[in-house]
Amino acid sequence: MFGFRLNVKCVTGVLLAGFMASGAIAVQAQQQQQQTTHRTRRESSANRKARVERTIAETYGHRFEVAGGGGYLRFESGAPQRNNEVTFFMTGTYFLNPKLGIVGDIRGGYGNARIGNTACTIVGCQPVFLGFNPQISEYPFLGGVAYRLYAKEKIAVTATGEGGVALGKFDGAAKALPSAVLGVWESRTKPAFSLGVNIDYNFYPNLAFRVSPTYLGTFYRRPPADVNHGPDGTIQNNFGFNAGIVYRFGKIK
Repeated sequence: MFGFRLNVKCVTGVLLAGFMASGAIAVQAQQQQQQTTHRTRRESSANRKARVERTIAETYGHRFEVAGGGGYLRFESGAPQRNNEVTFFMTGTYFLNPKLGIVGDIRGGYGNARIGNTACTIVGCQPVFLGFNPQISEYPFLGGVAYRLYAKEKIAVTATGEGGVALGKFDGAAKALPSAVLGVWESRTKPAFSLGVNIDYNFYPNLAFRVSPTYLGTFYRRPPADVNHGPDGTIQNNFGFNAGIVYRFGKIK
């Protein structure tokens, strides 16, 4: 009997020691697995960071950038009210480095001057009665600089400043009525300048969608023969936005 009890105690001790050993091994294996998983996650994060940095370098390492599209401009035509215009733009940029570039810009704006039933703003003048609002257009030719303020994998923000001239056509579609009679600006080429911000969303390193809030300052004036309208033109403050596609190519060396 004594021997049987002793054997039972021995077997129980052995089993208990085996369970404790297996539990310790299981805990150690779990800890090793957690350490391996943590190391793998850390390596994945490092790889992702390196990939993002490579994409950023590739995106903003392009030498040339061309963009085009359309937009909207609230324009001051010289008539009693401002008018809405549909616009287009074509832009080319040569980047000296990933931040600083030289810009060339061609734009166009098309709208209808809001003459109304009278274009008369001086007491005693004879009003002009029109059954339509004549079409007007402007074509700015600008050049300047672009500077990237923010450049990430998907988003870029670039400030632009440009100067040049703007060709204005204000009486070509007014049924032979000159601008002096209509009360709009004289059809001439005058100085112009623009300030804007390009906000790019990158689909790929070489392809993006752009939205550009813009300010266009023009210096059109009334024709000398216009003595019935006023005041004379000084600077026109015109605001709008453009939207379009950007394509990048070439490499900055």
